[in-house]
Amino acid sequence: MLKCRTVWKKLAPLARASSNVCRQNVRRTGLTNGRIPAHVPAAHMSTGPAGGGRENQLYILLVGATFLGGGVYAYRTVKGDQQRYQERIDEISSRPHRVATQVPAAPILSEPPAAEATEKETVPEPEPEAAPSPEEPSPPAPDTEVVAPSETTEPPPADEPVLEAPPEEAAEPPAAPVVEEEPSPPSEPSPAEVIEPPPAELAEAPPIELIEPPPAELAEAPPIELIEPPPAELAEAPPAELTELSPAPVVESEPTAAAESPAAEPPESQPEVVAESGVDIVPASLKVPSHTPYLLIGGGTASFAAARSIRARDPGAKVLIVTDEPDLPYMRPPLSKELWFSDDPTVTETLRFKQWNGKERSIYFQPASFYIPPEELESAENGGVAVLTGRKVVHMDVRGNKVKLDNDTEISYDKCLIATGGMPRNLQVIERAGEEVMEKTTLFRKIEDFKSLDKVSRNINSITIIGGGFLGSELACALGRRSNESGLEVIQMYPEKGNMGKVLPEYLSNWTTEKVKSEGVKVISEALVKSVTCKDDKLEIQLKDGRLVKTDHIVAAVGLEPNVDLAKSAGLEVDSDFGGFRVNAELQARSNIWVAGDAACFYDIRLGRRRVEHHDHAVVSGRLAGENMTGANKPYWHQSMFWSDLGPDVGYEAIGIVDSSLPTVGVFAKATAKDTPKAATEKSGTGIRSESETEDTATSPVASSTPAPAMVQHKDDYGKGVIFYLRDKVVVGIILWNVFNRMPIARKIIKDGEEHADLNEVAKLFNIHED
Repeated sequence: MLKCRTVWKKLAPLARASSNVCRQNVRRTGLTNGRIPAHVPAAHMSTGPAGGGRENQLYILLVGATFLGGGVYAYRTVKGDQQRYQERIDEISSRPHRVATQVPAAPILSEPPAAEATEKETVPEPEPEAAPSPEEPSPPAPDTEVVAPSETTEPPPADEPVLEAPPEEAAEPPAAPVVEEEPSPPSEPSPAEVIEPPPAELAEAPPIELIEPPPAELAEAPPIELIEPPPAELAEAPPAELTELSPAPVVESEPTAAAESPAAEPPESQPEVVAESGVDIVPASLKVPSHTPYLLIGGGTASFAAARSIRARDPGAKVLIVTDEPDLPYMRPPLSKELWFSDDPTVTETLRFKQWNGKERSIYFQPASFYIPPEELESAENGGVAVLTGRKVVHMDVRGNKVKLDNDTEISYDKCLIATGGMPRNLQVIERAGEEVMEKTTLFRKIEDFKSLDKVSRNINSITIIGGGFLGSELACALGRRSNESGLEVIQMYPEKGNMGKVLPEYLSNWTTEKVKSEGVKVISEALVKSVTCKDDKLEIQLKDGRLVKTDHIVAAVGLEPNVDLAKSAGLEVDSDFGGFRVNAELQARSNIWVAGDAACFYDIRLGRRRVEHHDHAVVSGRLAGENMTGANKPYWHQSMFWSDLGPDVGYEAIGIVDSSLPTVGVFAKATAKDTPKAATEKSGTGIRSESETEDTATSPVASSTPAPAMVQHKDDYGKGVIFYLRDKVVVGIILWNVFNRMPIARKIIKDGEEHADLNEVAKLFNIHED
């Protein structure tokens, strides 16, 4: 219609010009006829005087052709739009049927012509009330028969799937083998063999639309009937019959699979169809929706933050999270912090812990009641968030807007977020050491790793942590505290000179090392692992300088590798310098694909291209990606922070680029009782400090009037302070050492990007000299 209106606007001036010419000619003709006697014969009046009639005819023809052409164009445009819309609707409606073809069930054969009926045992059934096909109406009263499989014939060809029905009780009326209708109460089947009609006979059978329905018929079939029987029928059936019912009333068998028999006993809560392939038994998945408007790949912090953001801007949104972990979305920081300091012996089961302020909370972001089951997502009236656990996306079709899971199930989407996080790295010398060494090595990342390490640490005498970064230092302090009670020997080794050597200045790194030692940890610095072997049930770690360390177990905490397995199939770019999916400032990799969390290599409008592996970045980037998926189009300008606690007494928060290779300026002051992580959580009310501070903004901070001491106090005790990281005399990173709830001020300093002649004055903005 818009195109038709545009054409008319172009033709309207021409039509008006012709009308003016016509009126002038008519007026001129009338004046001429009034002066000249009428001597023209009546027979020639139809042609009119020269110069006037022809213009009238041209005007009429022009206007008529314009209207006729416009009408034809509008009709063809509307008709084409309707056809494309109908094709799209048919394609969407056919998705549940394609998913259903993967679910095996007992075969049902529609009754062929009379010549074939004599070869089978039949059971009379009532007339199926199937909706007639628009192209070929169904016969008035077709008879069908239920054939229970006792033997398996050869697999049908791909274009001729065989329909199967479950065994039923004889006391009840038999079920109608029609996809469009709900099955009747169950009846007992009679045993028979599955006989595959030849292709010609299938083509002539009346219910041909049940085998190869056109798209219009697929749209009429309710998808829910292909998944599971109605709850009302299951509720009415007595317990004795439930054990013999097949979970799905009528489903299409997989075209390329052999004819299969139904399961004998379905599960209690969710029906499950068991396929007998002759080799193994694989349960078919009935819980995966075929389409979702918002698909989030990965079940970590970034995905949960995105889901919450999408629902906030679009309350009726339907969001599906697919994760290869068996758990609902949870926070990772407590795995290496508070959980290790819990006094609850069942903490590995409850996963509840006390924060430094004494308040208890769960590691999960939300309880299970917050989410809706995946199978109910498509029919949810008000939308919701569903989590599909234990499934991994192995292939991504960007052009077709769909993904394939590890069980070959396909899910289409409108918009997609990739938040696959990363995988913990391992040392090559450990990987080459053999399976026996790998069994005694833990790569710490997930809930299962925490449970496994907790169990191992209670049953061995010695454990060695390789790595001096955030994770390695936190685990060393946590296990060192436990060693005071159990006598466990805890060893930490790393190639740097001190703990956090790649982040902290050398003087502060040395102080941190002494703090870790005071927790009962044996520290081995400047240690490069040459080889690892297993002898007499002990691991021997040979260092390049000749030192030998014997231990019972190894924890490798040597960094994270971003998970970019989908890059190849999706055709997405991977950054060669930082790793991860390369995205723009709006976290977009494609027009309808976003990336957030550890796997995103984004463009920071202040600090350039970066990739960050911290909890707060996952929260902020996930939230921003969710907003942009709903049309916000916001750039990533927020400077995310990260924090680390070496127990309840020492902690720090950092923002920006914190690299010990950069020049630094530190300003310190004497600490008080309130300058600890424990006191900070008591004030904020949360142990995950970024959850509260990321919503704050700095508003004209007031500097302290207390005079500041010298820049860096080179002494053994660094109670609290601020460390500035400089690049070209501009502050690009800040660490707040035992200074909490001041991050918005640090964020504003980095955002301004100004040179500061006296950083001692800048440090006053954090009020570190106040008691």
